[in-house]
Amino acid sequence: MKIEILGTGCSKCKTLFELTQKAVAQKGLFAQIEKVEDIMKIMEYGVTSTPALVVDGVVKSSGRSLNVDEIITLLG
Repeated sequence: MKIEILGTGCSKCKTLFELTQKAVAQKGLFAQIEKVEDIMKIMEYGVTSTPALVVDGVVKSSGRSLNVDEIITLLG
């Protein structure tokens, strides 16, 4: 599983990255988590507001903060 956190480095983006790491650990998943700050790459996903959570190339959430339980739900 590849998880990408899209954002330009704001505090909400950093928080989403940390909470995603916790969610993956709680769920016992093997996942590659990557922080994407390149605005061109973010635009390739069609994301207009950050932070955004992308799982295996699919945008699951954008423009809002998520808690660990919400992230776990989105991870499936």
